[in-house]
Amino acid sequence: MAPEPGTNIMADFDYDLFVIGGGSGGVRAARMSASYGARVAIAEEYRYGGTCVIRGCVPKKLLVYASHFRDDFEDASGFGWTVGERSFSWPALIAAKDKEIARLEAAYSGLLAKAGVTVLAGRARLVDPHTVEWGGKRISARYILVATGGRPFVPDIPGRELGITSNEAFHLPEMPRRIIVVGGGYIAVEFAGIWNGLGAETTLAYRGEEILRGFDRDVRRFLHAEIEKKGVHVQCGAEVAALEKRDGAVAARLTNGETRRVDAVMFATGRIPNTGELGLEAAGVALAADGSVRVDAHSRTTVPSIYAVGDVTHRLQLTPVAIREGAAVAATLFGGKPTAADHANVPTAVFSQPPIGTVGLSEEAALERYPEIEVYKTDFRPMKATLSGSTERTLMKLVVDRASQRVVGAHMVGDDAAEIIQGVGIAVKAGLTKADFDATVGIHPTAAEEFVTLRDKVIVTRESSGAAAAAPI
Repeated sequence: MAPEPGTNIMADFDYDLFVIGGGSGGVRAARMSASYGARVAIAEEYRYGGTCVIRGCVPKKLLVYASHFRDDFEDASGFGWTVGERSFSWPALIAAKDKEIARLEAAYSGLLAKAGVTVLAGRARLVDPHTVEWGGKRISARYILVATGGRPFVPDIPGRELGITSNEAFHLPEMPRRIIVVGGGYIAVEFAGIWNGLGAETTLAYRGEEILRGFDRDVRRFLHAEIEKKGVHVQCGAEVAALEKRDGAVAARLTNGETRRVDAVMFATGRIPNTGELGLEAAGVALAADGSVRVDAHSRTTVPSIYAVGDVTHRLQLTPVAIREGAAVAATLFGGKPTAADHANVPTAVFSQPPIGTVGLSEEAALERYPEIEVYKTDFRPMKATLSGSTERTLMKLVVDRASQRVVGAHMVGDDAAEIIQGVGIAVKAGLTKADFDATVGIHPTAAEEFVTLRDKVIVTRESSGAAAAAPI
């Protein structure tokens, strides 16, 4: 049973909660636990803010913004603007990015201290279910929270040390003019857009048959075509087999037998949990086959006093999810309200170019759950492109359970997709029906209004295996 709010739990422990990891999930858990009256300490071995703030979502989005200007300058002439001489400075961008990240890091540490959390710098590791080791001394806590996140995975190939990952990409002294991005997930797609937008000759090499495995099939195909139109060379069915230094460049041998000379090879081949050398198994914490921490619905591990949240677990690897999980742990342990984070219908985005916004089930996943679905889909040339001359198109799609008429999936590829899907996500989360969407008046002229004006449907059944079982109605 959770203790009463506002009480110091047990005086024979140094702290009520000790958090290992100063990323989004750990910081939220620490701050909220302290607000309930718990005595809390948190340790971070690198920089407070974690992957998202320091070398993930935030700096990546800043680079995405920077990479958009090439297209913006091109589009401007269609609207009567004459853009003069222009140039780009990678060092200036990185310096501005570093300044903002330092500000955010200081804000995170400041918020923790203001909340009354003891903020520690350095690595902490588990000794037993109630003890951690930090700075050469042992500290006891009634509860321990592991929130150490994840790190990029680099395949074991010859010359792997010549490649970079997203960690190094934010700190390169100069921008590569030719680059291969290895992988087909959201990080790979996003960085391919960044490098291409900033002027690099960019190849995206992915071993699978199509990029963005796990996303809706139409979204995957549509984005593939769009990023190729922008100049990214997408090479599916191939990955880098070996790297070697050659005449000041990196020679990358692909599995299809081709060899390319580039300035950099970036591995975006997945992420693995930071569970090594933490003392987890010695303390009795069970790990999954991939090294992630096994937890229940309340983020409790196989050891009752040890919890885990965020990318170190086997759940959704998204910053807002880690924050929700951290808050739920605090409410469970110290708020008198056992809480499980809800992982259903979580909206997400890929900041590709054009970007993706999605919530709920893909068409393929919906067919696994429902015997019949209705699919509403459109793609069109956005209004801005009518004057800019851009060939970019927008895709919008709704997936509906035919029996209940609930909208169970919404997907978009196009400008402002993430901003639009955030609002649509509320409707999907609330279980609204297609009739509810239809009854909503659209805002004109916007792309977003298409989500409430879609009328042409195709009925798809499990038996049809993705083919329409009836003509469009």
